[in-house]
Amino acid sequence: MLQKKYLFLTGLFVVLVQVLFGQESQAPAAKVPAASPQWSNRDMTYRGKNYDVLDSSYYPKGKRSKQYHRYMEHQELFPPKPRNKWEIGVGLGLYNVIGNVPTQMLWEGGGGGVNVNVRKSIGYIFSLRSQFIYGVGRNIDRQATTGYDAPYTKYGYTPVFYATSTNRLPNPVYRATRMEASMLSLDLMFNAYNINFHQARNKIAFFGYLGLGGLAYKTRINALDSKYQPYEFSTIVKDPGAKNSKVRKDLKSGMDKTFESAADNPGKTHILDKKTLDFAPSIGAGIQYKIDKTWNIQLEERYVFPNDQYLDGSPFGPNLGNTPSSGKASDAVNYFSIGINYNLNSKKKAVEPLYWINPLDHAYSELSYPRHMILPNPVLPDEDGDGITDQFDKCPKTPAGIAVDAHGCPLDTDGDGVPDYKDKQLITPTECQPVDADGVGHCPCPDACKDLNGGGTKNGPCGSIGAGTLLFTSANHITTGMESQLGVLASQMLANPTCKVVILGGGSGSKAKEQHSWEHVNAVIEHMSEKNNISRDRFIFKYGEAGDENIVTYRSANVDESGTNNPPPPHPEIK
Repeated sequence: MLQKKYLFLTGLFVVLVQVLFGQESQAPAAKVPAASPQWSNRDMTYRGKNYDVLDSSYYPKGKRSKQYHRYMEHQELFPPKPRNKWEIGVGLGLYNVIGNVPTQMLWEGGGGGVNVNVRKSIGYIFSLRSQFIYGVGRNIDRQATTGYDAPYTKYGYTPVFYATSTNRLPNPVYRATRMEASMLSLDLMFNAYNINFHQARNKIAFFGYLGLGGLAYKTRINALDSKYQPYEFSTIVKDPGAKNSKVRKDLKSGMDKTFESAADNPGKTHILDKKTLDFAPSIGAGIQYKIDKTWNIQLEERYVFPNDQYLDGSPFGPNLGNTPSSGKASDAVNYFSIGINYNLNSKKKAVEPLYWINPLDHAYSELSYPRHMILPNPVLPDEDGDGITDQFDKCPKTPAGIAVDAHGCPLDTDGDGVPDYKDKQLITPTECQPVDADGVGHCPCPDACKDLNGGGTKNGPCGSIGAGTLLFTSANHITTGMESQLGVLASQMLANPTCKVVILGGGSGSKAKEQHSWEHVNAVIEHMSEKNNISRDRFIFKYGEAGDENIVTYRSANVDESGTNNPPPPHPEIK
């Protein structure tokens, strides 16, 4: 019988899964390239599978919020437990009383039950559940029972109508009982199947539990016919030696369904509606299948063990004679059910119940795609020390202290093929090229520049101040190489105290470039003023010219050249 019961509900469970979710399970899985940069822990886990551990909205205020902040500041190794949802559920199943009178299965006209439950996780393994079960169990003999007489009415099966009789019952009895019960239990449940080392999570969860509660029941017997007379079983059961199924069929067709008499139950506490109240410990196990993050269905088996021999209306088995048995084992209740559960959503952010969450998700994702882990700064090889790693350095043997471009090659400001550190004419006009090995072009001076300042060029006596180029690799930072270069310029300016120098920054075309150009030029002038004691008045401040905003050039000012030395920043709102 029990095998039929398990096959019946297990088959129903499988059919529900296939009907409701068969199409979803047959859908092809999306293929994501292994090398795709988008296939990260955030996409794989947090957007579809789990929750973002670094999202503070998952943690309630108080102790867990403080732990979260300590974790984010690397003062704590473990993130706090997230807020998780409550689970509520309903179910129905087979309700059977296991005692002296054989149980009657549902498909034989036996009993059934319904349940409601509320469950809350207290960790990744343990959870608490309160479950209420209402059930009706039916029991009926397979063979005749003898040996009942009036003196032992309180221990036996005889209805109150025959309590005054001193004679043995005229024929063997086939006992038929109906037990109606309500039970409330608090269950400590445990489940470790969510802790998985090889995948994010499972759709199936196995659980077990221990329960404590109360069982209130009332058992009635079907001993009298419609005329309130004892059944004459010899006329109901045609062949007492037939198979059990044939005997039961005879009894069901020959007996009414009134269950008119209350069964004896001595020495018990009674509550409303004359129900007996028993302390009822229980054990159970089950399996859950997750539909999605909100719904799951389950199969469950519960056994209840009240200290009571009268659940089925009798403390005796068949053919026990005239004396009641002492030390008889108590009856039990078996409830095998199928149910559906729902995870309650709330206004506050919460994850699924923790018994569905794999606590290793965060650790594995951090190992593969670190977001919170403290990692050392990478050290990349740079053999010539020019700031460009060897992997990208197109000129790997640049001498120390030489300014280079983004490719690691020495700067050549005028593009004449001679790098700046070898170029004796730093800015050679295009019309004066090609140049010689020293970077000097051949360009005759126009008539307008002759005979000025004693027959010299237009620059006059300031021609001894050299020109140069500075490359900013980070915002407004004067590097060691730049300091050396500006030190030479300071010496030249101190040797020519009447000469001015133009500091010119590239960077046109956008507000951001103009602002960066101004900041770089200003950094150069401030350095010359603060570190080399060159008055700011001796500089002409120019910015936003054509060219790269990270390049600043300088040269001696022409005789008739003028300009401001401290213009305001063009776009101070841009950082």
